Amino acid sequence: MRLWSLHPSLLDRAALVACWREALLAQKVLGGGTVGYTRHPQLERFRACDDPLDAVGHFLGTLADEADARGYRFDRTRIVRPDAAPPGMLVTDGQLAYEVAHLRVKVAARDPEWLPRLAGEPTAGTGFVVEPGPLASWERP
Repeated sequence: MRLWSLHPSLLDRAALVACWREALLAQKVLGGGTVGYTRHPQLERFRACDDPLDAVGHFLGTLADEADARGYRFDRTRIVRPDAAPPGMLVTDGQLAYEVAHLRVKVAARDPEWLPRLAGEPTAGTGFVVEPGPLASWERP
């Protein structure tokens, strides 16, 4: 499961679609709708929010917004909390650096034309607040 902290506009098609599917699974897990993946480390940051379903709802909404901008069709009716406010989840600049490096490796192999979009400092998604720091404790490099 990869729930990117990066802004969805940085994700290539494959990463955006995969993140959508995995965030829908995360929503199901956080809502108690499945017994699988309940201990997945990437869910820690959503669980740390006051309302995890709001947090994942906002996250899914940002992915759907990016899909709309690209002309893709993500089914927004699958978002349990579609109007949730940004949760303000903390993400470190070290985590963002790791994620963009990880994405660059993947994109270089599957869509090299996308690589220029990943140049420069990475931007976090709208549900995140960036702070200085190392790789997140939940990340499994």
